[in-house]
Amino acid sequence: MNNSDINTDFDVIILGAGASGLYCAMHAAKRGKRVLVLDHAGKAARKLRVTGGGKCNFTNMSVEPENYLGANPHFCKSALARHNQWDFIEFISEAGIAYEDRNEGELFTLDGAGQIAGLLVSKCHRLGVETLLDRNIDSVEGRGPFTVTTGVEIFEAPSLVVALGSPTWPSVGATALGYNIADQYAHRIVYPHPGLVPLMIGGPNGKICEELSGNSLPVRISCDGVSFEGDMLFTHKGISGPAALQISSYWRKGSSIDIDLLPGQNFGDVLEDFRTENIALHSFMARYFSRKLVDVLLTGEDAETPVSQLTKERRLALSERVHCWTLKPEGTEGYAKAEVVVGGVDTNQVSSKTMESKKVPGLYFIGEVLDVTGWLGGYNLQWAWSSAFAAAEYV
Repeated sequence: MNNSDINTDFDVIILGAGASGLYCAMHAAKRGKRVLVLDHAGKAARKLRVTGGGKCNFTNMSVEPENYLGANPHFCKSALARHNQWDFIEFISEAGIAYEDRNEGELFTLDGAGQIAGLLVSKCHRLGVETLLDRNIDSVEGRGPFTVTTGVEIFEAPSLVVALGSPTWPSVGATALGYNIADQYAHRIVYPHPGLVPLMIGGPNGKICEELSGNSLPVRISCDGVSFEGDMLFTHKGISGPAALQISSYWRKGSSIDIDLLPGQNFGDVLEDFRTENIALHSFMARYFSRKLVDVLLTGEDAETPVSQLTKERRLALSERVHCWTLKPEGTEGYAKAEVVVGGVDTNQVSSKTMESKKVPGLYFIGEVLDVTGWLGGYNLQWAWSSAFAAAEYV
C-alpha cells in the first residue's frame, strides 16, 4: 500500500449512515471536525425511514434509565442526561417538523420519518460532512490512526466511530459488522438476540393462538418479575402487539410468561357481584372478551350455565383462568421481525461519558451496536441521539 493512496483529509470516520451515525456526524462537524461517513447502503438512514410504520417514533416525553436493558444498567445515565428528549424535540421543532403524542408520550412525526432522515442528511451536507454510500467496508485496521478500506478507496483518521447498528431488519441491509469490528479490537460482545419481537407459541396453546389470530385485547403480561400492560395481538404463530413485544426483550429460552386477560379488574369479584344474574355464562363473558376468546376460556365448562348457578369454586377457577394464563414460548420470530437486539458491545469496556473504548483510544461505539436496549415507544431512537451526541463532543 502506497501512502499516497491513503486519504487523510478527515478527523473522524463514522461507519454507518443511520440515525446515530448521521447525528454524531452533524454534531462533530459543528465543532469544526472534518467528518467522513461511510455506509454500504445506497440511501442514508434506511432503517430510520421505515420506523414506526414510516411515521418515526423519534423519542418519548418521559425517558429514564429504567426504560433500558443492559448488563450495566447505569451506563446510559450520563448520555441520556446530557442530551435528552427535549434537546431532540427542540432540534426538529426548529426545522419546522410537526409531531404528535400518540400514546402516553410516544412522539411521532405527522408527515413521515423521511422528514427526520432528510433533515439529518441536509444538516450534514451543509456542515461539510462527506457521506459516501454504496461503500462496503472491506477492512478496518490500526489503533489510531485507523485505516478503513472500501474497495479501491483507503481512508485514515485519528478517530473512528462504529455506528453500524445490529443485525435486526436485514431487509434494509442490517448486518453484524459492528460486532465483528468490536471483536477484532478484543471487545466482549454480550450475547445478542432479538428484542421487541413476536413470540412463537407451540403445542395446544399455539393452536389456540392460531384460532384467535387477528384478535387483540389489552393485557398485563409478565415474565421473571417484569410486567407490561398494553395491547396483545394473537397471530398464526403466537402473540405480538405492544405488550408481547415489550416482554420479549426480557424473555429467555425456557421461561414462561403469564398473561392477565383483564388487567385492572378482579374477575372473581365481577362474577360475585353478578351472582344473581340468570344470563348464560358465555353471554356474560362476551361482555368482556371476544366470542372466540370466550370459547377458549370456557373449554370444558358448560357455557350455558347461568351465572347465578356458579359455585364459589367455579367462580375462582374462572378468575384464575382469566388472570393467569401461562404460556411457554418456543422462541421468537427472529431478527427479520425484531425491532432491536438485546445485547451488543460490552459497555463495561466503553466510557459512559464519551462512548470511547477503554481499550483502544480513538475508537467509539454508539447507538444500537452497544449493549443498551430501550423499551418500545421511542426509547431506542433517543438512545441513538444521546449516545451520538456524547461521542461527537469528544471525537
